[in-house]
Amino acid sequence: MALITTLDDTSAQPASVRLPIAGLVPMTTLDYPDHLACVVFLQGCPLRCGYCHNPAMISPRRGEPQEWQAVLDFLTSRQGLLEAVVFSGGEPTLNSGLLEAVKQVKAMGFKVGLHTAGVYPDRLAQLLMHLDWVGLDVKGRGDAFDRICNQPGMWQRHARSLGALIESGISFECRTTLHWKDFQFGDVERLALTLADCGVRHYALQLARSEQCLDPRYTEPVNDSPSLTQLNALVKRLAPYFCRLELRH
Repeated sequence: MALITTLDDTSAQPASVRLPIAGLVPMTTLDYPDHLACVVFLQGCPLRCGYCHNPAMISPRRGEPQEWQAVLDFLTSRQGLLEAVVFSGGEPTLNSGLLEAVKQVKAMGFKVGLHTAGVYPDRLAQLLMHLDWVGLDVKGRGDAFDRICNQPGMWQRHARSLGALIESGISFECRTTLHWKDFQFGDVERLALTLADCGVRHYALQLARSEQCLDPRYTEPVNDSPSLTQLNALVKRLAPYFCRLELRH
């Protein structure tokens, strides 16, 4: 991920939207497919995934008006240069001010993307008509979702969000972070085929980072973890079920 910068908001005039800004990547081609975008990270997440590499973004807080105003000032200076703005986190849909912020960004002429685990389906449903692309984190299959994120009752919420995305017709990608403390090799294939059966056409498997994890045990090597050769062979086998399937590492 590109360098996360903070914004100097000392001269900004307060906006009406309150969002807890945790950081900003001013330019990236990785976070919104085929678009030059910036990424706005929002503070707060209800999940506790052991492999989480942004643990400093987990604790929620109330945003101050000048934080979002500083982002608006930055975006004003990038009109005509950036194509899109991606809201990420943390879990950005945790914040009730996100809908109004998305509307403001759209009014400035940017496309809007969202990274989410889909655990607030009602808020996602409100956002969908204003979004251009969504990256949906799929932690695991069924009950494994709750086990991996260490929170009960999340996979049903996530399933509602996935259904809403499929029905909406909006462009979206599902992605699963693989840490071999959470997955057996066969679990990956079963999850991928389940998503394909649901109608997911763009899917990415991404290998978890082993540094700066929320749970220190996730920084330790896992015995008998699959090799890249095995993973590439799996991707090749699964590719016919998707329009696009990627392995990111």
